[in-house]
Order: sequence, then C-alpha cells, then structure tokens
Amino acid sequence: MKPTVDVISLGGTIAMKGKNTTFGVVPTLTAEDLVEAVPQLSEIAKIRTHSPFNVPSAHLTFGDIFTVADEIKRLAAEGSTGIVLTQGTDTIEETAYALDLLLDLDIPIVVTGAMRNPTRPGADGPANLLGAVLVASHPSARSLGSLVVFNDEIHAARYVRKTHTSNVSTFRSDPAGPIGWLAEDQVRIAQKVDRLPLARSGIFDQDIRVGIVKLGLGDDGTMIDAAVAAGYRGLVIEALGGGHTSISAASALDRATVDIPVVLASRTGAGETLTNTYGFEGSEIDLLAKGLIPAGRLDGCRARVLLTILLFCGEVNKEQLVEEFLNHGTH
Repeated sequence: MKPTVDVISLGGTIAMKGKNTTFGVVPTLTAEDLVEAVPQLSEIAKIRTHSPFNVPSAHLTFGDIFTVADEIKRLAAEGSTGIVLTQGTDTIEETAYALDLLLDLDIPIVVTGAMRNPTRPGADGPANLLGAVLVASHPSARSLGSLVVFNDEIHAARYVRKTHTSNVSTFRSDPAGPIGWLAEDQVRIAQKVDRLPLARSGIFDQDIRVGIVKLGLGDDGTMIDAAVAAGYRGLVIEALGGGHTSISAASALDRATVDIPVVLASRTGAGETLTNTYGFEGSEIDLLAKGLIPAGRLDGCRARVLLTILLFCGEVNKEQLVEEFLNHGTH
C-alpha cells in the first residue's frame, strides 16, 4: 500500500506566476497545481493537497504557523504518513523551527520551497517538491522532528539557515551540516538529531510580540529603549561578536531587563554566544550579570521564535527561560 503524504501549500516563490496587472510574480498556484506539475509524485505516495494560505512568506504570522501546526496534528491523527509544507524561502528556517518546537510527532514534517519561480528556466520547485515527498514518505525520516529539504539536501530545522538571497544552494546548516541527502531518488539519512519539542499550541495571542534588534558600531541603545516603550513582551539582541555591546547599549539593556526578558544572541550567524571570557562593560559577562539570557548557538531568528513560543506558553519565569535556552541553545 502506498504511503499517504499531505502537501500543504502556503504560497511563496514555488507557487508564484506573473499577472498582467503587475511586473512581478505573485503567489497564484495551489497545492493541487504544484502536485499536478510533478506526475512522478503519484508513483511514490497517495497525495492529499491543502492550501490554507497563498501568500509571500514575509506575510506569514505566528498565528498562521500555529494554525498550520494544529492542521498537521489533525492530519497525523487521521493516518498521514508524512507532511510536506511548501512556502516562500524568506522565512522557511523560522517556520520549520517553530513546527519543530510545537509538534511532538513521529511522522516526517518536511518544509520546502523554491528559489526560482515557475516562470524561469531551471525552476527548482518541482525537484524540491519531489525530494520533499520522497523524504516525507520514507521510514528513515521518522522521529527526526521538522526537516528542510532543498537542492537534494536534508537539513534539521534547528540548524538550517538561508544564506544567500538568490542562489539555489542557499540553505546551509552550521555547525553540523546536512543530516542527509537524496541520490537517484533514494533517501540517505547520515545523522540523527535529538528531538526537543515543546509540543504546545493553541490560539496564538497576537499581543505577544518579541522584537529583534541588531547592534552595530557605536550603537547608543535608542532602539532598545524604543522597543520596550512600544510594549514588546520580549527582546532578542543580536550583539557584536561573542555577545558584546557599546556602553550605552549595555545601559539600555540593563533598563530593559527590569520589564521584559531579553535574550543575548550574536549577529555573526555562527558559533555560540560566550558566557565567561570578556569582562569589560558591555561584554557577555557584564550583560549576563545584568540579567540577559544567553542564546547559546541559536541565531537571532531562532531565539526570537523560541522566546515567542515560550511566552505564549506562559513561561515567563526567568529561571525557566534560562533553562529552556540552555537546553535548546546547546543541542
């Protein structure tokens, strides 16, 4: 009996075509359209299609992702073998990571998309969709949490990042690399990853907003003060190097931690935030002493996703937040 794979389309470049009224492409194709463009899929699995949204991924919200998570749970309960989620690449890493936190399921959950829209020569959407369905229907992909399949590589959601604005090999995983690949339509899983789900969802509270501020040379902390004044419930700081700021920014962060949780990440995009090396004012030792929460290896985007979901779940106790970030930021 063929496995059953549910393809959920949210829009994005993979679903875009031109319109007479515009000069650019916009989300137009449905999940059914995407599947029909790859006839080979019917040989692999029984495909069911769903199109809850059809938007650029920059338009997706946390509320949308919570809705998708609930839909995936429903489909899993109805016997789905695996889930393929197609969307725009701009926020794939955030969607995949959020689903990794929200879902505690054994079935594969595979996110994919395209860098070249269907109107361009060499459009990569069909190949990525084929690869995603192959992975979602394969027994070796079970119990790995959320995955991103792109350009014949299989990435764990906790590591993968978009690293180029237009190259089809944009997705990279640091520091571990891809956990597998596809070769001649065969799925190869070379590494296993521990699952770390929070496994909670529900009706998302749109009032829970977490800001992200990237610091630069001579930053005076004005944006940090503004975020607190604007009513953000939490803040992620992409600090310099291993987790450093100017003296003025450090003072602003000291003020911010009185009212909201503030997570210290690095703007470098690789490596872990330091905890015990530098001792100057604005260093990681100084900032952690001021009450900031170390993000570990999590970049700013993932730290924001994790903090948002934790706040939604009601975990606002500083000790609990530190424990969760220690757990997720070192694995």
